[in-house]
Amino acid sequence: MNTILKKIPFVDLKSQHEPLQTELQNAIQEILEKGDFVLGEALKKFETSYAAACGVKYAIGVACGTDAIALGLQACGIGQGDEVILPANTFIATLIGVLHSGATPVLVDCDHETALIDLETAQTAVTSKTKVILPVHLYGQMVSPSKLKEFAKANNLIIFEDAAQAHLADREGAFAGSVGTAAAFSFYPSKNLGCFGDGGIVITNYPEVANKMRTLRNYGAPRKYVHEQLGTNSRLDTIQAAVLNVKLPYLVDWNSDRNKAAQIYDTLLSPMTEKGIIPVKNLSGSGHIYHLYVIRVTDKFPIDRDTLKEKLTAAGISVGIHYPIPCHLQPAYENLGYTKGDFPNSEILSQQILSLPMYPGLSEEQINYVVQAISEVINK
Repeated sequence: MNTILKKIPFVDLKSQHEPLQTELQNAIQEILEKGDFVLGEALKKFETSYAAACGVKYAIGVACGTDAIALGLQACGIGQGDEVILPANTFIATLIGVLHSGATPVLVDCDHETALIDLETAQTAVTSKTKVILPVHLYGQMVSPSKLKEFAKANNLIIFEDAAQAHLADREGAFAGSVGTAAAFSFYPSKNLGCFGDGGIVITNYPEVANKMRTLRNYGAPRKYVHEQLGTNSRLDTIQAAVLNVKLPYLVDWNSDRNKAAQIYDTLLSPMTEKGIIPVKNLSGSGHIYHLYVIRVTDKFPIDRDTLKEKLTAAGISVGIHYPIPCHLQPAYENLGYTKGDFPNSEILSQQILSLPMYPGLSEEQINYVVQAISEVINK
């Protein structure tokens, strides 16, 4: 391996934004001149464009992805007394969003190969109070739309998608967010489509859901000073929408870059499968948009995941763990009544998974360097 220390970031937003700098500055300057900072024209434009890109009729911008889940569920008529099934293997925002909607979260395990929700296990969690199946399209890969629809139909449930990591991901001919009644996205800066702060959106094909969303995000008021719902203040800022308007036309190409980088990773890592390095399984082909490229460091590997992380960091390679503690074992949510051992696949994955550098423009040379660093552990 090259003895000259290289620096490979986990995400490289600077190189992504540099070619767009003039466009971004002009878009922001236009908002400054107009002064329509809240619910302005740029937001309306982005909502229309993003809905069309996802293949749905409506999009309603909110302050963050967590609010998109909470308000989106409320707009679907979900609240106190209703149970929502979701995976334990997800970012905590999914769980928080369900709780903030007033509903009761019911956690289930994930598939150990894909890290996506295990619908067979979910079936055992359905009760008379269950109203929603909430799949998380994790790492940029969708849960199977056909299986979701079959599950929802068999149990008379609403599908509400957490697509925070799946901007324009597709599977079986459907885009993320177009499968169920509604879906939530996040535009956190490091997402495949990210703004310059927090931001989120709910998309839907149902006008009644869209109308209620617009009311809920704006103090529960369908018109000024008339508050018909118990709403809140959660609106996607016009400046953030302007940034997203600039970036949206590039998203398909950025996603394609990520998928191509993942294919290089897959090829280079394939000889290491027998040595214990196993990429999280892709069942979506080119529809996987690889928000994250995640490997499993299994017991066959000479060292554990945390030690490998340290060695890669020492080699100048930034990596991450998504996520080190499953939702059911988070200290703040002990009151939900779950204990260690409840969801074995999620718990095992939390000790194995390692996210490698992934972003548009990641070069084959950089990927080679990362894989070579992993290979050196085996060779030594």
